[in-house]
Amino acid sequence: MTNVLIVEDEERVVSFVRRGLTAAGYATSTAGTGREALAMLAAGGVELVLLDLGLPDMNGLDVLAELRRSGSTIPVIALTGRDSARDLAVGLDSGLDDYIPKPFTFDEVLARIRARLRDREREVPTKLESGGVVLDLLERRAKVDGHNVELSSREFALAEEFLRHAGRVLSREQLLSRVWGYDFDPGSNIVDVYVRYLRAKLGPDRIRTVRGEGYRFESGE
Repeated sequence: MTNVLIVEDEERVVSFVRRGLTAAGYATSTAGTGREALAMLAAGGVELVLLDLGLPDMNGLDVLAELRRSGSTIPVIALTGRDSARDLAVGLDSGLDDYIPKPFTFDEVLARIRARLRDREREVPTKLESGGVVLDLLERRAKVDGHNVELSSREFALAEEFLRHAGRVLSREQLLSRVWGYDFDPGSNIVDVYVRYLRAKLGPDRIRTVRGEGYRFESGE
């Protein structure tokens, strides 16, 4: 059953959308703040997000940006009272998949959800596999040689980046940008630290250091 996370602080809207989705056969979870939403997304199991842009603790676009920096490709549909072209352009450029202006009908919400899930099934693989490592992108779970391995959200995002580019050298700067965003000091050793974490969990020979260039995931092919 597809799980939709409703990120909205207005209880009336939450109740309206949740009742409709439950009747349509979807599982739902809810978050009233951006921080709560990010914690739930990091835990995994969410397949689509309905995101209010006007949250009490942070801008919804900041939630979206943090989600995309973590490497997540989960479809995100904004529920927004903002109708300016600039807001919508910023959202779409930041990785927003769709938006629904308030007020809206439930039929419109349901149609947009179905469209985005169809797009995801056609265009986005639900699993990545290389060199004995399998990442389930929907459930955010990892297996190594058939055995389950627990990865933190950041470890998973780093592993996903390696598997998407298996056999290619990725520089520390590329990994820092794609997995952590630009908020970190380029001189930080955080990439090296997390590569060590991954080697301990995926196997020391799967991620090769290329001196002076970066790291390469060995696919074994």
